[in-house]
Amino acid sequence: MCRIASRPLPKINMTFFTVIARGLTRRPIRTGLTLLGIAIGIAAVVALVGISRGFNRSWAAGLKARGTDVVVSNMGGSLIPKPFSASVRDRIAHLPHVAATCAIFVDVTSVENAEMMMVSAREWDGFAWKNLKLISGRMPHDSTEPAVVLGRTAADVLKKKVGDPIQIETRELSVVGIVDGNAWVENSSVILSLPLFQEITGNQGKINVIDIRVTPSASAKDVELLCDQINRLVPEGRAVVASENMSNSEASRMVRAMSWSTSLLAVLVGVLGVMNTMLMNVFERTQEICVLLALGWKRSRIVRMILWESALLGSLGGVVGVLIGAIGVKVLGATPAIRGLLEPDLSATLVAMSVALAIAVGVISGLYPAWRSSQLQPSRALRG
Repeated sequence: MCRIASRPLPKINMTFFTVIARGLTRRPIRTGLTLLGIAIGIAAVVALVGISRGFNRSWAAGLKARGTDVVVSNMGGSLIPKPFSASVRDRIAHLPHVAATCAIFVDVTSVENAEMMMVSAREWDGFAWKNLKLISGRMPHDSTEPAVVLGRTAADVLKKKVGDPIQIETRELSVVGIVDGNAWVENSSVILSLPLFQEITGNQGKINVIDIRVTPSASAKDVELLCDQINRLVPEGRAVVASENMSNSEASRMVRAMSWSTSLLAVLVGVLGVMNTMLMNVFERTQEICVLLALGWKRSRIVRMILWESALLGSLGGVVGVLIGAIGVKVLGATPAIRGLLEPDLSATLVAMSVALAIAVGVISGLYPAWRSSQLQPSRALRG
């Protein structure tokens, strides 16, 4: 009688997490497409919210660089303040705790080949000029000289150097200096004297921003009282602490709302994609799940397995989405339309929030499939 030697069966080390990994790699194309769906939603969050926050942060950094403590403006529903009479500055200059004021007319307009460029016209000899450090060239001689200085980013965007002409509205001026303003907004601006800009644009006697420096002894309560006093005295504008100037504006709130609503719509598509994938996984693995139940797995453990799979899918999609969003923001920031207008916010807080949102998407999407899997009966394993 011949004896056939039997070979030992290979040892398979099946742990809780290997079962989870097998569930996701069973259909790699479907898993990959689902992961991409989550990634696109998270990329939208990173890009849109990052740009929205970046604008507010850039604006606040510009005010800080100028040494501004309080801003008087009339933002309304636009990103650019509405003009009001320059006489408002004289009405608030004598108030308690006001150390200095600087009248400004700021605008975002097309300058030569740049579709959107910040133009900042400043009261001559006002403190808003003092933070500008010359990189090359010089400052204008006086308020009437037909000259501008460019922030270093603006000079790069416009491809200008000292001595080049520059067209502002219908007037040709000369670039006399390149400056470093120690803030993104400052470095991205075309800066000139207020009287010159008022003459060019036909806005004589008009400004749209007043920067205020308070006395060193002024407390936070004193600054708050000063804002209240200005608001009662000046109905044409609204005084706010510099750090809150842009973030509390109606336009900024509208941009934030649009950014989040668009992002969450994209995330919702990701939720439906994950739910569909997990339901298909449960359907295709019915026998496997029933065998696990027959081997003694508790139903709560089956639920945890499905939730872990969906959470892992969400976290991977979140990481990929953050990378896509970061690249997208860099690409958008380099486009001629918005280059130099803002510095996108890609802070660790936004990244962590985006990944946490992706994990939450995965867990929420897996709740129903997990419940369905827990309702299966072990006897179904015998049906083959």
